[in-house]
Amino acid sequence: MARKNTSRGKQAEKRQVAHGNAYIHATFNNTIVTVTDPQGNTLCWASAGHVGFKGSRKGTPFAAQLAAESAAKKAGAHGMKSVDIYVSGPGGGRETAIRSLNQNGLEVKSLRDVTAVPHNGCRPPKKRRV
Repeated sequence: MARKNTSRGKQAEKRQVAHGNAYIHATFNNTIVTVTDPQGNTLCWASAGHVGFKGSRKGTPFAAQLAAESAAKKAGAHGMKSVDIYVSGPGGGRETAIRSLNQNGLEVKSLRDVTAVPHNGCRPPKKRRV
């Protein structure tokens, strides 16, 4: 059977943005890095699961490092040189993700912790007994 001739139409042009925002969402189970333009439109993203880790390995600092490295390379393809970093969550990949963004060609202009603090909201998980 012959293959159908399918054309995908115009490919979206990569927007060139010199400065943007990087949001690092670090949970105990995963780390997600999202890079946006100054208006907040997402340019690229990467996560520990997207990079290839599965299960409990997604929550490790090394997985966060590779996710941030992947996001930084994608942002570099958009011409990004500097970022403001917003970090949220208690995960182990916070510092390594920040370091990895800096080492992969993105200059860190500012760093802000935007972790939501409950005003006595949900009951926390029970303490672990190892």
